[in-house]
Amino acid sequence: MITIPVWVFIVAVVLILAIVAGVWASGMAGRLNRLHIRTDSARVSLEGALRARSSVIAALQPELGQDVAHVNRVALRATDMGARSEAENELLSELNAQVWSNSSFLEASAKVDLAARFYNDAVSDTLSVRSRPLVRALRLAGRAPLPEYYEALLSSPAPSEQSSDGSGFTES
Repeated sequence: MITIPVWVFIVAVVLILAIVAGVWASGMAGRLNRLHIRTDSARVSLEGALRARSSVIAALQPELGQDVAHVNRVALRATDMGARSEAENELLSELNAQVWSNSSFLEASAKVDLAARFYNDAVSDTLSVRSRPLVRALRLAGRAPLPEYYEALLSSPAPSEQSSDGSGFTES
């Protein structure tokens, strides 16, 4: 019978554990990379939807042209979503009832809401993985910035335009 010294067995176990930990860390770093790519892609889609809605607003209410241009100049950064959402909220508060009821605006707003949900879902998944203790301890996220949620008013009619039953639809 072949006898293996205890120290060889211990070294083999430690080596196997190190390999398993390395494979896990590599897989988790790859997953984080894909999540950051997903978040960036969703942010670009959200920015495109916001620009499309701004174009519709500029066409429907031309007197807001300068405000629309100002909103479009505010960058939508992963680390500072607040500046753009505040600018969007200000712009939405200036819209008249005809814009709120226009089908082109409603369609563009639905796309913004959907893009915002996709973006916030991607941010949630990314933050969930990045908050794990081992991921933070091993710094598996690298130098990628910590993304922020996009928090803006949902594109629904102004409160004065909603029906009394709260459905958001008015009878014509």
